[in-house]
Amino acid sequence: METLQRIVSTLVNKNDEIHNFIDMLNHTISNVQVNSSNAISELDEEFDGLYSVLHEMKGSMANTIQQEEARKIQALQDQLSQCSRALESSEELLELAVQSLDIKNPVELLEAARQIKDSVTVASAFRLSLKPKVSDSMTHMMVDFALEKRMLQAVKFLPVPKAPEIDVAACLVADNCITVSWRMPEEDSRIDHFVLEYRKTNFDGLPRLKGEQHWELVDYIKATQYTLSGLKFDTKYMNLRVQACNKAVAGEYSDPVTLETKAFVFSLDSTTSHLNLKVEDTYVEWDPTGGKGQEKIKGKENKNSNTASPKRSTNSPRASARGGRDRFAGESYTVLGDTAVESGQHYWEVRAQKDCKSYSVGVTYRNPGKFDQLGKTNSSWCIHINNWLQTTFSAKHNNKAKTLDIPVPDRIGVYCDFDGGQLSFYNANSKALLHTFRTKFTQPLLPGFMIWCGGLTVSTGLQVPSAVKTLQKSENGLGGSTSSLNNVA
Repeated sequence: METLQRIVSTLVNKNDEIHNFIDMLNHTISNVQVNSSNAISELDEEFDGLYSVLHEMKGSMANTIQQEEARKIQALQDQLSQCSRALESSEELLELAVQSLDIKNPVELLEAARQIKDSVTVASAFRLSLKPKVSDSMTHMMVDFALEKRMLQAVKFLPVPKAPEIDVAACLVADNCITVSWRMPEEDSRIDHFVLEYRKTNFDGLPRLKGEQHWELVDYIKATQYTLSGLKFDTKYMNLRVQACNKAVAGEYSDPVTLETKAFVFSLDSTTSHLNLKVEDTYVEWDPTGGKGQEKIKGKENKNSNTASPKRSTNSPRASARGGRDRFAGESYTVLGDTAVESGQHYWEVRAQKDCKSYSVGVTYRNPGKFDQLGKTNSSWCIHINNWLQTTFSAKHNNKAKTLDIPVPDRIGVYCDFDGGQLSFYNANSKALLHTFRTKFTQPLLPGFMIWCGGLTVSTGLQVPSAVKTLQKSENGLGGSTSSLNNVA
């Protein structure tokens, strides 16, 4: 029977992979059609632009030729006018000279000859150049586009960068950061920059098309490595892909890779919270009205809706993880997380408001009593900060407290090693160890938070910081404060 179930499970997974691949192929076909149409449109635009440039150049050069033609003709016409005037003056002198030949009186003839000589000396015809000022040649206005034609004939599609190859072995997932490394399949000096895209997913293997988040983009990366920092790991995996770009065009994306982004994710369970607490996802705040206004709103919502709240539904996986229970009451101003720690190493952080009077951060076994307070039972462990009148900082378990003679940080990190039986608290900024409980956990643990007069913000989806891992290895629980309230679980 188990073998048949495994076969069925394998077939279901394989069918799911094939469906996803069919969706990818159909999506690729659609993209090919759209991108081909876009390429043809861009080709038309480029050629239209080229035609426009050539048309403008032709008009400009034709205009230059016409201007040169007008200049030369004007120069020749001016020279022609000068020649006409000089010819007219010369003909008048010639006629005068011919008439003077008929003078018989030697004295008068001599006088006439002298006058004609003087007139000839100053005559414009003898100062006139008989060479055209401009030539009729227009060869300097000729063009030869042989080189340009060869260049145009050599025009090809732009050289597209090849797809980079992501080096999975060199990629690193740590401290809620992902360092991605890649390389080009061959040297390409024309690469200008890279584009990295990433998205969260809960599916291993090839990226899916349906029901996935949009790709986030990081542009203009100059190196072949990039670190995505400050991420919240609230899904199991991260898809990543890279493309190379030159000055003109982007290449194909690399084959996508899927990296595991394992972290502990939970929300605050409002169904467990004291009525004096207002709970919103990962934020809890003291509510001096006793939750009356909140209950009115919830009552109105439930009255107007036929659908049960997801957080109140007994079919919820997280609800079943904690089991049914009553709200905290009395002076136990407490709220629990909605996801249990059952194995492994986990980490989360808590930030208190500056004016917070009293709060506790820790863990508890499932189903504590509704009047139980964190650290006052043998099934809960916490550190407690009291800012009422004077500040006290202590570690609590089984109704025993140990004073911590260290400054209270504004952000507290909680490290839980379930299998190793260790619960440690850190200054989340400096990663300095504040206190460690050591015991053997015999039941699943729920994150617990107590708050009075103020508010707490919880940060989940965090990996165990490298600095915390290093401290755990090097100090083995001996650094900082180690509880003497340990061996009761």
